[in-house]
Amino acid sequence: MLTAKESVAKNIAGDITLADKSSDSMRKWREIFGLKQGELASRLKLSPSVISDYESGRRNSPGTGFVKRFVETLITVDEERGGKTISKFIVSPVTDAIIELRELPKPVKASRLVKAVEGEVVANKRLLSNRDLRGYTIIDSIQAIMNMSEREFRSIYGSSTDRALIFTKVKMGRSPMIAVKVTQPKPEMIVLHGPTPDKVDSLAKHIAESERIPLVVSKIKSEDTLIDRLGRMLT
Repeated sequence: MLTAKESVAKNIAGDITLADKSSDSMRKWREIFGLKQGELASRLKLSPSVISDYESGRRNSPGTGFVKRFVETLITVDEERGGKTISKFIVSPVTDAIIELRELPKPVKASRLVKAVEGEVVANKRLLSNRDLRGYTIIDSIQAIMNMSEREFRSIYGSSTDRALIFTKVKMGRSPMIAVKVTQPKPEMIVLHGPTPDKVDSLAKHIAESERIPLVVSKIKSEDTLIDRLGRMLT
């Protein structure tokens, strides 16, 4: 069985090798871990121009051996600094509520995610235009409310709070919105999957308004289709 650190490393390596543009993914993860190109190159015993060429796409996609060294270096440096970044990606086994936690290669407009989920905005539509997303997390709302502690709930934000929280198995939206209200930090947008727009609880809308969080209802019927659409349209 993989350790938590090995699981994180495997996920990062997979994100790089499977990305349409591995150059964007490499740059994204270097920036998430807070390393400058020169520092990373020094650790890898390479010229900074090699890292620059990979990230700009001037070099061909890196091989698996290089990706392994790249990821191991990111994690090693982070551990030397206290492990604050990798700890964000280590999810406790009890947090089965997290269906998918995805970091995006580049920021995308919140309105693009609304389109991806076939969404209808039920609160704070006016705030969508100036919001960019750096990731999204899909959450089983029942599992989250029943089993997640406040500390574990914070883990749903991954490397950035500039993300959408997408709650599945929702009936009226009150419980997930209360959970967001009483915890920190706050997301840039919330999507509910399950209810129709007219069935969203008035308190859920009120919380969204008071917290200045755009609230969206996905009209996609299937949870699997929702996950697939997000993966195809946003990565």
